[in-house]
Amino acid sequence: MTKGKLAGCFMAIILTLTACKTTSTNLNQKADIRGMVNSSDVTLVDVRIPEQYEAGTAKGAVNIPLAEIQSNIDSLKGKKVVVFCNKGIQADQAMEILKKNGVEAYDGTSLQNVKAIQNEKQSGK
Repeated sequence: MTKGKLAGCFMAIILTLTACKTTSTNLNQKADIRGMVNSSDVTLVDVRIPEQYEAGTAKGAVNIPLAEIQSNIDSLKGKKVVVFCNKGIQADQAMEILKKNGVEAYDGTSLQNVKAIQNEKQSGK
């Protein structure tokens, strides 16, 4: 086998292994979120603006808008936090800020997702 073919085979193996690892990590995180959303040990944080929060949110969620996450780090340290917003974009940004500051944070993605998980538990699924 030539050096080029060997390098190509090696790259294909590495790409396959990392793709598999990413998929299993994503599946594990989704399974973890299901348990965490309904856990009494977890703080649900709606990072949308107050007007959106007041219009409706997930059961038990507190409102800390994305713009105020940094100034609320101390109140979240030592807690397990699941963040969510409308579509997941602000939740991703909040996750980045929280994790950089040592908060154990998890991505609930959207309000719709968190409410669906809460409803699954209520209907006994």
